[in-house]
Amino acid sequence: MSAAGNATATPAGTAPGRPAARPAAGRTGKVTLAVLAAIVVATVGVWGGVYHFAVGATPCVGDTCTTPGIVNVVAAENFWGSLVSQIGGSHVHVTSIITDPNTDPHEYESNDSDAIAIADAQYVIVNNVGYDDWCTSLVHADGDSNQTILNVGDSLGVSVTGGIRTGNPHLWYNPTYVNETVAWMLHNLSTIAPRYAAYFTRNYENLTASLATLYAEVGIIRHHFAGTEVSATESIFVYLANATDLDLVSPPAFMEAIAEGNDPPDPSVVTFQQQLESGNVSVLVFNAQTVTPITTEMKEIAQANNVTVMSVTETIVPPTQTFQVWMGGELDALYVALDAHALGE
Repeated sequence: MSAAGNATATPAGTAPGRPAARPAAGRTGKVTLAVLAAIVVATVGVWGGVYHFAVGATPCVGDTCTTPGIVNVVAAENFWGSLVSQIGGSHVHVTSIITDPNTDPHEYESNDSDAIAIADAQYVIVNNVGYDDWCTSLVHADGDSNQTILNVGDSLGVSVTGGIRTGNPHLWYNPTYVNETVAWMLHNLSTIAPRYAAYFTRNYENLTASLATLYAEVGIIRHHFAGTEVSATESIFVYLANATDLDLVSPPAFMEAIAEGNDPPDPSVVTFQQQLESGNVSVLVFNAQTVTPITTEMKEIAQANNVTVMSVTETIVPPTQTFQVWMGGELDALYVALDAHALGE
């Protein structure tokens, strides 16, 4: 099994934010920003599709997986699948295994189709950090030394030993990690199919341009709402809270337990409820893919205490969208939620 290789990531920059405070009617400008961002994404030539996607390629079935000029790629999750699709364009066939928005990725159980897809792949992308151990197991079981494996967590130096703050498996919610990962994808694809390296590089440049537009919104949120107290039902929001300088006050023990499919400790539940009832928390970020009776109860407590609730998902919803459109929608929703609370709505 070949190593991912060495690649130097050039993180896309984030805008410093608007120079003046947003007026009360600023959401009209917010819509304009979203429209402009969509235009930029379209202009730079970002391809859509996140699974079974290859422009001009024959669908990959059995022996057709070795179609000349097409790199057969398997991504454990559709957010990584979307990004590698945009770099590979017409010279990749990407199969993303987890695409169902009703699936909790933490609890996914692989099947024979997954094993076959991974066995047929030239390039496999696994998140790791304890998030998709089922995929790591299938890769090891396949034992194909000719495959290139991008273990995203290992490549970024992220380990479960880092805890909820620095060992969080939700790597795709960290803008810096996304930029570094797409640089690895470019390096790997160019090594696997050097004939198309220039083509992959052009697509990578288009992708990083669109990611820069996407992450400009992170800077805008930071500019207007840094220090605002927010809560989250799950650890999925930790990286984005750090990037936007929001004050995430939810008990780490609560968020981590929910992420791992466990019941949170009673003291953390009491603390969380008190925080939501205090009047200091502006927004509750609710993970719609890890819904449990206790997270639903926290959501209801938040709503009863005028805490704005916004939902996020772990995978791209709907699965036919690009990473940028999906993540841009979540950033837009976060801005609107923070703005609504600031305006007392």
